[in-house]
Amino acid sequence: MEERAYAKINSFLKITGYIDGYHTILSRFIKVKTLYDMVSFIPQKCNSFIIEGCGDIELEENTIYKSYIAIREYIEDKSKIDNFFRNHKVLVVKNIPSGAGLGGGSSDGATFMRLLNRVCNLDIDTPTLSKIGSKVGADIPFFIYNYDSANVRGFGEIIEEFKEDSYNIELYTPNIHCNTALVYKTFKREFLDKIDLDSFKGWDKLTSKELLSHIDATMANDLYRASLIAYPKLQEVAKEGWYFSGSGSTFFKLS
Repeated sequence: MEERAYAKINSFLKITGYIDGYHTILSRFIKVKTLYDMVSFIPQKCNSFIIEGCGDIELEENTIYKSYIAIREYIEDKSKIDNFFRNHKVLVVKNIPSGAGLGGGSSDGATFMRLLNRVCNLDIDTPTLSKIGSKVGADIPFFIYNYDSANVRGFGEIIEEFKEDSYNIELYTPNIHCNTALVYKTFKREFLDKIDLDSFKGWDKLTSKELLSHIDATMANDLYRASLIAYPKLQEVAKEGWYFSGSGSTFFKLS
């Protein structure tokens, strides 16, 4: 009872608006098949819900725990999963760095949800599971659908599979932890009123390689500019010809 929780990159990420306290986006998410955490259910008698392997993150702040609560609130027969977790703990083997724009926490939460749905025979269909996950985190729906590549819109809840070649993805993650909330807050303060929706019209129709061959890192990812302001040291470690994933701090190249 285990499953890989893959990382992702954003080949491009554009902010399209701001509604009810949240930014809306248009982005291309790509699964990184060479980098993943492992989420497992391990037999063990438990008096409470136990997660091991996530470092010093408080239980209530853990994306897996939030995903567990969200599923538990959705299903009517809660005894099915309550009984399961009296006899199993969750073990996470972490390889995806946190604060790196690779979606590690969201991938762990989504993978947990898909695994739990399967092993406990909850019979929750993928769109419904995605909707449940969207209440936990904006990136979770992409990982619920488990596409290799997808256009992601709205608050992250609109997922459209995008067929493109499988890329060799090279990653470079400096020792800088980027706080997503701070990066978005910085974008809102510095750049929200400068959004030009026409400037990236049609990007969702191009392959990632086609698009990136014509634009630089600053153009590809709106959050890069905000991250450079929030974390000036990123400028010191940035490499020519590399692109920026999510709210950072990982840079990537496609080939």
